Amino acid sequence: MRRGAEASMYFPREPRPGYVYIMSNRSKKLYVGVTSKLELRAWQHKNHVFVGFTSRYLLDRLVYYEKFSRIGAAIDREKQIKGWKRVKKMALIVSMNPTWRDLSEDWGKPAKKMTGPKPEANT
Repeated sequence: MRRGAEASMYFPREPRPGYVYIMSNRSKKLYVGVTSKLELRAWQHKNHVFVGFTSRYLLDRLVYYEKFSRIGAAIDREKQIKGWKRVKKMALIVSMNPTWRDLSEDWGKPAKKMTGPKPEANT
């Protein structure tokens, strides 16, 4: 029996969630990808961690994503979207994000302080 297999018989792994996502840039070039850690992957694209298509074309905006309870379902959806024509991918983005804003722009930043009247102290 392989190491750790005994434990997995008693404590089966939870299914990994997955995300299919679309990155873009100012000129609306598109990249469709899949990951189990969306925040990390978006950061990697923005910081050009990997050499390739997204770093070459400076795809630094997360403009669309879908979450799935299992990574396999996300992979199936990625394949489906990659088979679509560009105009259909753009319509999908607009259905969720009509202004093409970066959906991850505030990730990793401290929460903004709430403004308004301060609660009164009980004296």
